[in-house]
Amino acid sequence: MDMLTTTLSFENMHKHGELMVNLLRARKQSFIVQNNWDLPEVAGMEYDQYDTPASSWIAVHEGERVLAGVRLTPTTARCGMYSYMVRDAQKGMLESIPTHLLYEEAPIDPRVLDASRVFVARDVPAQRRREVQTRLMRKLIQTARAMEARQVMGLVPAVWPRWIRPLGLIAEPAGPVMKIDGQPVQVARMDLDRTRH
Repeated sequence: MDMLTTTLSFENMHKHGELMVNLLRARKQSFIVQNNWDLPEVAGMEYDQYDTPASSWIAVHEGERVLAGVRLTPTTARCGMYSYMVRDAQKGMLESIPTHLLYEEAPIDPRVLDASRVFVARDVPAQRRREVQTRLMRKLIQTARAMEARQVMGLVPAVWPRWIRPLGLIAEPAGPVMKIDGQPVQVARMDLDRTRH
């Protein structure tokens, strides 16, 4: 079966069958079951206050089976008291994420996107993980550019340099390495104008 990458939004998810549901189920498996994070769930799906029409989601999948994913949210997004994950954490609105996650104030800029809920499914075999990560990052760059973004930043696994170096991408730490529920994470910022693709 062919490996595909799909960008989902509220405008197009109806064209992709169960893919959005399967993405949220894969998120539950990665974040709630495996990482043991205390997150909202319903009907086997993980979700939070940032899964709104302002966001887009990227799925790497074979048919309906989701291998990896990420959520992209404009840093200008607003939904009630919430904006986007990194900024709200910095403002002390998210108990599970330390407020010192950034070296500077979180941006509100239409050219900057917040990437969150990045994962590769644990059952992806080791020999396929690089291909899955590559497809995820390439689709992230393509989608971000289509959204007219110049930068993508997000709270990601602290191993992010291993994901992006082989792709010729240029990114830098935007905050310290921290442990959240035992997992090392860090805010990284990728400059789309300086990537080689």
